[in-house]
Parts: sequence; structure tokens; C-alpha cells
Amino acid sequence: MSAASPDSPASGLDAVPGMDPAACRRWWGLPRQGSPWLHEEVGNRMAERLQWFRQQPQSWLNWEPVVGGLEVHRALRQRLAQATCFVHSAQPQAALSATREAPESVGWTGFWRRREPGGPARAEPGTTVQMLWANMALHAQAHPQATIRQWHRHVEVDGFLMFSCLGPDSLSELRALYADRGWAAPSHSFTDMHDWGDMLVGQGFAEPVMDMERITLSYSSPAALLDELRSLGRNLSSGRQAGLRGRTWRRQLEQAIETGLPRGPDGRLLLTFEVIYGHAFKAPPRIPVSSSTQVAVDDMRAMLRAPRR
Repeated sequence: MSAASPDSPASGLDAVPGMDPAACRRWWGLPRQGSPWLHEEVGNRMAERLQWFRQQPQSWLNWEPVVGGLEVHRALRQRLAQATCFVHSAQPQAALSATREAPESVGWTGFWRRREPGGPARAEPGTTVQMLWANMALHAQAHPQATIRQWHRHVEVDGFLMFSCLGPDSLSELRALYADRGWAAPSHSFTDMHDWGDMLVGQGFAEPVMDMERITLSYSSPAALLDELRSLGRNLSSGRQAGLRGRTWRRQLEQAIETGLPRGPDGRLLLTFEVIYGHAFKAPPRIPVSSSTQVAVDDMRAMLRAPRR
């Protein structure tokens, strides 16, 4: 039997402490009917950062577009109308179907012809693009460094990565409520933005820029809050309570939320989400300094073609 690949989850070298890889795989395998509102909002805010880049990408890859927001995907398709688009997903056929564009009627010399439905192509292992877009996906990866290595392979030299994810202050009110009652945490612990920056550099990206903001959502009832959370993800903590919980637990939890969570001036329940945004470039490969140096042909071509900084 051969040894596990460094990128393989079986290696376990970069597993997030306290996160259940099996639960992660189940989450990414669930059928999806649509995109969460919060993810759409975060995606729109991330899209505003595209104005920071002088040159807009001529090719891009959307990583998990259904989770990241289908409305955002369509807006980016319009904004980057001339760019070639690819998608990557744990459920590729569902993602391709969800991002497929409707056919349109086009006037032509007095007649009407109908264009075939279009859409992005599936990203293959060798696909490279000028921008990789990954909205609200990284915090649900049990092996994030393996994911970042995949991203690095998909980005062309001097291309860039844009991503967002939840930060460690997310669900702080709910975490405090669970802790006060001696319950297991409602989710795994989320990674700090400085750690994400270190991981990006460690996997070959350059010039990472990280920032964060807190978004506070309000809810009319505990049921509405729990329904929203269920659309955003699952409890992927390895320390979560085993087994299924019934209606009695649900009523107990709703009562605890009703009495234990803070409320706004209008009386609505409040819950905070810390959102981390990051972007980084793929720099040309560097030649290692040694008495005898070997350089791959592809790396040498990339170094020769790269513009001088």
C-alpha cells in the first residue's frame, strides 16, 4: 500500500483540531436547494473589492458556487462578461446545472434565432485561471491547507485568490449560552485571520491581505434563528453530542435562546457573525539557492514569462 499523498485527507497533517472530517464530507455531500442569504450578502461585499485590482481577470473559477451564492455568481458573470468561467464543487453536476444560464432569443436580420443555454465549464485538475473565487467555504474544510494547495495549483502566476469565511467570534452569543448550560459547543472553532494568512504563505501564495468585519443579524423568533443556522451549515465539531435529538431538545433549545440571547431595541434576537476576507497573489516560483539547482521546465517558463516587479 502506498503512502498517503500530502494533499490527501488521509494524511491528517493539516486537520483542524476539534473538527470531524466525516461530518464535513457529509455536509458537502448534502443536496442544496439554494444559497444562504448571508453568503449572498458576504459575496456582494467581497465583489466590491474587485475594484482594487487594476486589471480584471480574463478567466476565473468559482469554488462551490451554490454554497457561495448563485446570485453573486450571476452578478460576477455579468461583470466579467468576457472572462472564461469554471466551477468546482463536491457535487459538480448539481453545480453546473445551478449555474447554467437560460437560453435567450436574439434578433438577426429580421429573423429570430434562439441561443443554446450557456454556463461555466467544470474545472479539471489542470485548469488554471487568473482569479479563484471562494466565498464562505474555507471554514467548513476539515483539511484547509490541502484546499489552499488546490487553489494554488489552479491560479496562474500573477493571478490572485479571493476568499471569505467565518472567523472565531462567530456565534459568540450562542457559544456563551451553550457554555452556561454545560452543553457541547454549537459548532467547531473557527480559524483566526492571521492563521489563514500564514497558511496562504505556507502554501505558496504571496502578499496576502486579510481583513474582517462583524455582521449582526436579528431574528423574530428562536425557530427563525435555528432555521437560518441550518441553512448555513452543521455542527462539525468532533465533540458534539452523539446521536439524534428529538422535539424535547428542540423545545428546550428554543426556550434557552428565547431567554438567554441578547435582543436589539426592537426586541429581536441578535446573533453575531465574524466574516474574514482575504486575497493573495501567486508569485513566480523562486529558484532554490544551492550548490546544484534543478528547476522544472514549467517553473522555468513561468519565471521567464513573469513581469519584473
